[in-house]
Amino acid sequence: MLGKKQVKFMCTAFRDGFQSVYGARVLTEDFIPAVEAAREAGITWYEAGGGARFQSLYFYCNQDAFEMMDKFREAAGPDADLQTLARGVNVVGLDSQSSDIIDLHAKLFKKHGISTIRNFDALNDVNNLIYSGKCIVDAGLKHQVCVTLMELPPGCEGAHDAEFYEKTLRKILDADIPFSSVCFKDASGTAVPSKVHETIKRARRMLPAGTLIHFHTHETAGISVQGYMAALDAGADAIDLSLAPASGGTCQPDIATMWHAFRGSKYDLGIDIDKVMEAEKVFKECMKDYFMPPEATKVEPMIPWSPMPGGALTANTQMLRDNGIMDKYPEMIAAMSDVVKRGGFGTSVTPVSQFYFQQAFNNVMFGPWKKIADGYGKMVLGYFGKTPVSPDPEIVEIAEEQLGMEPTIQTPIEINDADPKKGIPAAKKRLQDASLPLTDENIFISATCMDKGIDYLKGEATLGIRKVDPTAPQGEKSAAGADGYTVSVNGNKYVVKLDGDKASVNGKTYEIEVTEGTAKGDKDTAASKSSGVKTPVNAAMPGAVVRVECKKGDAVSEGDVLLVLEAMKMEVEIKAPADGKVEAVKVKKGDQVTAGQLLVDLG
Repeated sequence: MLGKKQVKFMCTAFRDGFQSVYGARVLTEDFIPAVEAAREAGITWYEAGGGARFQSLYFYCNQDAFEMMDKFREAAGPDADLQTLARGVNVVGLDSQSSDIIDLHAKLFKKHGISTIRNFDALNDVNNLIYSGKCIVDAGLKHQVCVTLMELPPGCEGAHDAEFYEKTLRKILDADIPFSSVCFKDASGTAVPSKVHETIKRARRMLPAGTLIHFHTHETAGISVQGYMAALDAGADAIDLSLAPASGGTCQPDIATMWHAFRGSKYDLGIDIDKVMEAEKVFKECMKDYFMPPEATKVEPMIPWSPMPGGALTANTQMLRDNGIMDKYPEMIAAMSDVVKRGGFGTSVTPVSQFYFQQAFNNVMFGPWKKIADGYGKMVLGYFGKTPVSPDPEIVEIAEEQLGMEPTIQTPIEINDADPKKGIPAAKKRLQDASLPLTDENIFISATCMDKGIDYLKGEATLGIRKVDPTAPQGEKSAAGADGYTVSVNGNKYVVKLDGDKASVNGKTYEIEVTEGTAKGDKDTAASKSSGVKTPVNAAMPGAVVRVECKKGDAVSEGDVLLVLEAMKMEVEIKAPADGKVEAVKVKKGDQVTAGQLLVDLG
């Protein structure tokens, strides 16, 4: 290695790798042996949580993210640098938070073994990094402040060039935000290498001597290794790399891939490649029962036109599979281009990437701009901060009308600190209403995960991971890992196990009634006719029932909320289409419904 520059790298396999391949749905006990193997291989810097790997543990894994961080620290050892990902004022949620929750986030992550927090804002609004960065440093953590990158769809201009990134970094420096290193984060892997080189070169000239510059990208567009080389040639010090099976495709390049790319060059990773390959064997064994989405393993040529980050791409396709509408994915990814063009050029990284996809989802399912997604609408109206360029005035007007909200220039923290539904007092009230302990951890879970966090703490969370069962009938590898029947409905496979008057479907238990007679759809129709139902209320889209707001016998008025569905991390209120009386509620909390399914009978 004489004369070579040793490149620092962070292993992202157990955070971004999980998010980018498995939709962040991985059980703690399944991957800890791989962390121990990576430690034995000499790896000392890990991404260990945060981002989607916080909420996902409560939403899908029925596990505690703080316990996961504790176990990660134990497996990685006391000297490892454990880094998490934070979204500025959103911290680890999709919604922005009040100042007391932002401060609590830093203190709790320090308490649970984290040493560094990478902190970004998807809009590159530096106002969203000032207080969050101060809290991170005040908690005794290292703060890696971010500038977020992507390539605009062809034909767009006005932001996301080297000049724009230089101005963003200048604002960070002028705001006196404390930091220990700077990251340029390209979550969609679309920033062209020449622009990466120019951006890093300008940053190196601006930053104090010795400042560590970190570049992050994904392989989704097929240019990650070239992008890393461009960044290093321009003066970057560190990059992000992963381990198979959570590498390449929608993830970061594999450590072995980069080791190979450096052969004969002036760069070196300073690793024992044989030991790393042994660690990969352990990791592959750990993950062998998890469903590997095919879209996670390949380069997607559409990404430069519709910049969907690797971490959001598979999370969204997993949800599309959950809802039985994966066939709509090509239309939705294509629809993203127009959504990005008209939304103000926020970087396609969480939460903005989710807003983009939710709006593309709505444009496909309901028609272009017929239904504004809540997050997207709030973004163009200014409730998450200032977008890099002004959003399309027509879209702003549509959002204002549909959401009943006016545009704002207040900062998110100002808005949230004045909101009685936000902050520690509101989180405590939710816990008290559910008779749950008022620990700091519970308060934070309540604030960032809302109803699903409360469900977890009450022991009512459901398991939503996708594992394959090698013992399934006829050689089928079916999701959930339960034995029983493998049932295919509209191209989606379900594991169904019958036990008396109970049915387990993909690991979730339902009460059932087995009788002779017509099919369920016919029985519903017959029941409707016999009871004189005038107005059936059907699901306009697939989703999960998260709240039922009515019961049999209730008198309701047109526009009253009957129940709430969730799909693609959006809550959709199902309202009464007319005045009437609730004759029957056909679903309950936790049920997965399909488009067109009867939800409520109104008389």
